[in-house]
Amino acid sequence: MKTKTSYVAAGVFAAILAMTDFATAQSTVVQTTSTTSAGTVTEFSPDTIVIRSETSPEPVRYVYRKTTTYVDEAGNPVSMEVVKSGLPVTVHYIREGDQLVASRVIVRRAVTHVVPVAPAPAAPVIEEKKTTTTTTTTK
Repeated sequence: MKTKTSYVAAGVFAAILAMTDFATAQSTVVQTTSTTSAGTVTEFSPDTIVIRSETSPEPVRYVYRKTTTYVDEAGNPVSMEVVKSGLPVTVHYIREGDQLVASRVIVRRAVTHVVPVAPAPAAPVIEEKKTTTTTTTTK
């Protein structure tokens, strides 16, 4: 009877150990945080995009990969060839070690600055008046 109890205890122990390993394997969660930054493209090379951010005094360098997506403001895909220096963008990125890896680049429309033009000076208005003077003399 002692041996049956030992086998049962060993089986229960093995089952608990197996379930613990299984539960631990399924509870592993990898969490990444995506951050965004908006600015103007100052450099676009075969593996990096440099942005002069509205919030940072120094340009920020992002690495992009084949998995990086490029979209317009409406979320429609655009070709990466559209990205060029001077273009406003928003970059969604994650930090991998000491690199900022762009996962999504939203290409915004370039803002054209309209410089108001002062109206041309108005031509002088010439107003012509005719005056009739009647002189009456008495004799």
